[in-house]
Amino acid sequence: MILEGRVAIVTGAGSGIGRAGARALAREGAAVVVADKVGEAGEETAEMIRADGARALAVTTDVTDDTQVTALVERTIAEFHRIDILHSHAGIQVEGTLEEVEPEGMDDSWRLNVRAHFMTARAVVPQIRRQGGGSIIITSSNSGVFYDHEMIAYATTKHAVVAMVRQMAIDYGREGIRFNALCPGWVDTPFNAPFMRQMGGRKALERHVREKIPMGRWASVDEIAEAILFLASDRSSFMTGQALVIDGGECIA
Repeated sequence: MILEGRVAIVTGAGSGIGRAGARALAREGAAVVVADKVGEAGEETAEMIRADGARALAVTTDVTDDTQVTALVERTIAEFHRIDILHSHAGIQVEGTLEEVEPEGMDDSWRLNVRAHFMTARAVVPQIRRQGGGSIIITSSNSGVFYDHEMIAYATTKHAVVAMVRQMAIDYGREGIRFNALCPGWVDTPFNAPFMRQMGGRKALERHVREKIPMGRWASVDEIAEAILFLASDRSSFMTGQALVIDGGECIA
């Protein structure tokens, strides 16, 4: 197993990509700390991991609360004595144009899609430095490398994540701490609800996926989890500051 003996924190791990990634890391030997704002969802993910014979701890965490982020990291160190991997995944979609998005919607987007990643990474870096290195993965989106119609809050914050990851990669490369952005395209999860509303329902969204993505389909959460595993492991040991896009070719179409 390629992550034997390592410890990972995954935020937003109660469902969708976060859950699939947490389970993939655990299957490869990592002890996984499952963080989610919804405690029951996080515990369900942890139970799945334990049922697979791996180690997991669920910690209810609202990553927009700095005190809870600090407590998450401290609990991880107290329980497992190290942190090797952070997948900072939790995020939000707020749809609309400049005039349609309320200032509160932009503030919420920035708070969760950018600041929370900054604070979570900031909290784990001292421990990872003491160990001589590790991997930090922050979820952006393919919307972080191109643009969506009428999604100003989402596209702006996802581009900011890519810029932040690249800056951190430059600053910490010599300390053996790698930073990369995960940039998924369309994945069939409840996270798509704002896009679905914007496009006029599920049928319209499915038509968009068929027509606009060169591969003509959604990604599965397990396909994205394989990319997470790659970024977390030594298979990507000379890769830092990159935006890994997994979108079926949408951003180049």
